[in-house]
Amino acid sequence: MGKGEKVERPKKKSEYELRFASVQAKRGWTDLKATIRNPLVDAWDFLTRTPEFETPTNYRLRGELGVVTHGGSTHDRWQHKPTLKGDARIWFFLVDQLVYLEQVHTSHPNQTKK
Repeated sequence: MGKGEKVERPKKKSEYELRFASVQAKRGWTDLKATIRNPLVDAWDFLTRTPEFETPTNYRLRGELGVVTHGGSTHDRWQHKPTLKGDARIWFFLVDQLVYLEQVHTSHPNQTKK
C-alpha cells in the first residue's frame, strides 16, 4: 500500500452508496462499462447524488414492475436510462442511503416494451 495505490473517491454525507442486489446486475454493469463507459459514469454520478429525482431518463416503474421485495420489505422500483436514445436500463430501489442495483440491462428489457 502506498505508492501507486488507487485513491478511492470519498463519498459526501448526502450521497448514496451503490450496491449490487444481484449477480445479474453486476454482470450487466460490467457489460455496460465495456460499451458505454462515459454515460455509465454519468449514471453513477446521478444515482449517488439524486436517485429519487424524476427525469425523462429516471423514473419509477408502474404496475407490477413498480414494486420489488428485498429483505422482507417492499420498495419502489426505479428505472434509469444511461443514455436518452439508447436501450440500456438500470433497475434499482432505495433503502435509506443505499441504491441497490437490482437489474442492469444492456438492451431494452422485454417487460417494459409496449
